Amino acid sequence: MAYFLVYLLVLILVPTISADPDALQDFCVADTNSSTIFMNGLPCINPSKASVKHFTTSALSKPGDTSTNVFNASVIIATAQILPGINTLGITIARVDLAVKGEVPPHFHARATEIIFVLEGNLIVGFVDTTYKLFSTEIKTGDVFVFPKGLVHFVYNMGNTSAVMIQAFNGQDFGTTLIPIAVFHSSPGIPDQVLSKAFQISAAEVDTIRKNLGGK
Repeated sequence: MAYFLVYLLVLILVPTISADPDALQDFCVADTNSSTIFMNGLPCINPSKASVKHFTTSALSKPGDTSTNVFNASVIIATAQILPGINTLGITIARVDLAVKGEVPPHFHARATEIIFVLEGNLIVGFVDTTYKLFSTEIKTGDVFVFPKGLVHFVYNMGNTSAVMIQAFNGQDFGTTLIPIAVFHSSPGIPDQVLSKAFQISAAEVDTIRKNLGGK
């Protein structure tokens, strides 16, 4: 009986700690002007002052500029700063534009699972599990693909035209770590000898990669 009770307790508690906590009220429209309260999320405005404008945005309606980075990708996220009504609801949505041969480089999200919907284009997507097995495929307009929480994944535009996809996350602040940036462009930088050993490359090659990623 004792083991059975422990089992039931685990079943009850695990779902409550696997995602963002449930809200204790209908909504918590973000007070984006607050600079004195610090919390896990954003403080709420008085619910009586909430309006429909807090629950809608046109931020994802226009393509982003894919020429501003070496990956030729643009990501526009509907954060609580531009969509205050999303605060505490445990979801996020974003738009990704990819130029031809553009990519979202290998990265992971520490706090959320991601699902994508292809609006336009032909993509190669994939993720690597903790046994280092690659799950990769080609997807096209209308297709959906999911990346499990915490696993390294990527998206590459293999088509002859620009591509657009919508991302959705089961978390408000999903946390993104771009592996090339984290490894070669952190501040302060990881010592060259560490990177040379880890990637089996020379110090000169480490320096070249840093410079290509915008480092010094």
